Amino acid sequence: MKKILITLLLPCCSLVALAQTGKKAGTVKKATVTKTQAKAPVKPVFKNNLDSASYALGANMAANMKKDGLSTLNYDLMIRGMKDALEGKTLLIHKDELKTPISNLFNGLSKKQYIPMINEGKLFLEGNKSQPGVHVTPSGLQYLVLQEGTGIKPTATDTVLVHYKGTLLTGKQFDSSYDRNEPLSLPLNRVIQGWTEGMQLMPTGSKFRFFIPYNLAYGERGAGADIPPYSTLIFEVELLKVNGK
Repeated sequence: MKKILITLLLPCCSLVALAQTGKKAGTVKKATVTKTQAKAPVKPVFKNNLDSASYALGANMAANMKKDGLSTLNYDLMIRGMKDALEGKTLLIHKDELKTPISNLFNGLSKKQYIPMINEGKLFLEGNKSQPGVHVTPSGLQYLVLQEGTGIKPTATDTVLVHYKGTLLTGKQFDSSYDRNEPLSLPLNRVIQGWTEGMQLMPTGSKFRFFIPYNLAYGERGAGADIPPYSTLIFEVELLKVNGK
């Protein structure tokens, strides 16, 4: 009797074991498939040229912005701005004011990049103002009288004839009318603020050296390849003639 029961139980045990093995095998297989699916790259589908052009426009814009130091944006608001403009909806920022936040953003990024140059200019001007003969105006312009003239002083609306040379704090010269052997005639209301202010302090026949903070010079943009953004500049200027308005 015992032999019969043992004989009957053996197949049952085998079936249970097989069922459990099959269950585990199925579980492992399913997990493997899931893991493989998670790793599969998702490829965008460009159904037409509009799709590919839309992606290309985004990539091109981002590449240009990245060159200027931008690494991230609020993408939801950027997309909303694009949609509102394309669909003719009322913009959250008036169209005449759109340039202001953009300018503020990139100026802030640029300023971070040029902090060493800004600090260099501040340190120079701080030390220079205590040098013998150096005068400082309320705006922060510094000047040294190299030769005192006796003629009339120009006003901000006058055109003047000058000889000059300009250098960076490094001593690198970026411009000189002396080298060209040709003085320059210019209206004082169309030059950098440091010149407009400084030239009005000069009697005709004078020669001054100006130490101009970046905010009275070419500011955060600089000028061409020779004057980097946020540059403190040094000019020697000789006032030859006041031509009038």
